[in-house]
Amino acid sequence: MFIPILAVATLLGTVSFQSDFFEIAKQIEIFTTLYKEVNMNYVDETNPAELMDNAIEGMLEGLDPYTKYWTEQEVEDAKINNSGDYSGIGATVRRKDKKMTIIEPRKGYPADMAGLKAGDQITKIGDIVVSEVEGDAGDLLKGAPGSSVEITYLRQGKKNTTTIKRSAVEIDAVPFYEMIDETTGYIVLSKFNRKASAQVQEALESLKTDGATSIVLDLRGNPGGLLNEAVKICGIFLPKGSLITTTKSAVKKYNKTYKTTNDPIDTEIPVAVLINSRSASASEIVSGSLQDYDRAVVIGARSFGKGLVQRPKPLTYGTQLKVTISRYYTPSGRCIQALDYWNRDEQGNAVRTDEKDFKEFRTKNGRKVFDGGGVFPDIEISSAKTSAITKALLKDNAIFEYATKYYYDHQYSDLSEFSFSDADYGAFKNFLQQTGFTYETETESAFAKALQQAEKDGLDKTISSAYTNLQNTITQAKNQELDTHKDEIQTELIDEIVKRYFYRDGLYAYHIQNSPEIAEAKAVLSDQKRYTKILK
Repeated sequence: MFIPILAVATLLGTVSFQSDFFEIAKQIEIFTTLYKEVNMNYVDETNPAELMDNAIEGMLEGLDPYTKYWTEQEVEDAKINNSGDYSGIGATVRRKDKKMTIIEPRKGYPADMAGLKAGDQITKIGDIVVSEVEGDAGDLLKGAPGSSVEITYLRQGKKNTTTIKRSAVEIDAVPFYEMIDETTGYIVLSKFNRKASAQVQEALESLKTDGATSIVLDLRGNPGGLLNEAVKICGIFLPKGSLITTTKSAVKKYNKTYKTTNDPIDTEIPVAVLINSRSASASEIVSGSLQDYDRAVVIGARSFGKGLVQRPKPLTYGTQLKVTISRYYTPSGRCIQALDYWNRDEQGNAVRTDEKDFKEFRTKNGRKVFDGGGVFPDIEISSAKTSAITKALLKDNAIFEYATKYYYDHQYSDLSEFSFSDADYGAFKNFLQQTGFTYETETESAFAKALQQAEKDGLDKTISSAYTNLQNTITQAKNQELDTHKDEIQTELIDEIVKRYFYRDGLYAYHIQNSPEIAEAKAVLSDQKRYTKILK
């Protein structure tokens, strides 16, 4: 009997859906009974909420790091992050190992006015001991404008107490813009919240009024944010109706195209975009799209490589699931996702796309661009890169801790007085030795696994001497890495130190005078022939 193809497809789709539905119902029933039995019968008292949180985290861990379960408070934190406004003490804090540390007090806000400094460790908020708080103790710092909170903190081992009056806090997407010479405007875009496109437009128009005939857009360290804001920012420099990104998903309704919808501000002004390895997501949409349209010269280091789009899905009791729904593609067709979370290696780690597997695409003018590993700059700057040892230093907070020590050992009243010498870098290396800084390379990890296998095979005694010699050689090579990658490590050190004395404004002012990426951008933008040649 003949059955129409459409009917077969519908039938198969229905069968597939019913099969999935049955499997989901079955697994939920198994989990429910298991959850109940563990809570009722386990030898020690259990915390049902904690068990469930662990189960949820375990389930999502096998997907990608961007698919997350948000508690009610985390939902509110996300709203604050996207809006750019909240009420609190005006400081970035880090909670780790039940310790809360001030990372950066914002200039002119309550924490700064109360004298708190980066590196201060908060031990009590009111009568509550931070180390005893389950969950995010940072929530205790938020509150209604005008309300007060007493803070107890440690600074250089000495206990201090201060009272802070909370206030409304505005987080600008564009924290700084300025003319950096007679014709070049400089715009720092640090995040993609709801203020991003409006503030970039305001900055551009102001700089053009001041005489800017070219623009440097700094996206270094920008982790991304709202996709719609990225599209709007592209629309400032590209014609109305320009395709910016396409999203593709297994769920048909998430397959979308995003085009600019407003009239541009300026489609001719020369633009240089600065990126580095911490420029991600929406930053890559902007830099990748402007590169694909040959609308800007991209300068710096390869971007992070996050080509995945998330959307919050409401759950019960005010919680949410932030779930990866699609991949995004730049106008040329590139997906710049660097890590493959769906085809992992034998250890379960996400695999980075190999350079030999990158696919070639073409910009509007026919230039070659590639997918698979972030946005590649048109002009690469070595000091903008982030090597394995620099990542380890940042992750271990070694650079942050040294900056705290440096701050209390040196005094500067003016930015022009600041300098970081070879002797200072030598002191940093000594600091690493004294504090026992260490990190494991992928090479060491691989050899350690090989030795474990050798033990199972009974070969460990035979190769132990060779392994020890190899380990010593690797250790020497690691020590040399501090000198090999001095420029990029020193850049991170200086950035952290300058903020301690002169806040973010001082840091951006320092960059204008000393950043190799900005110097290169100015050079390209002032040379019309070179600028045009790169883009053609």
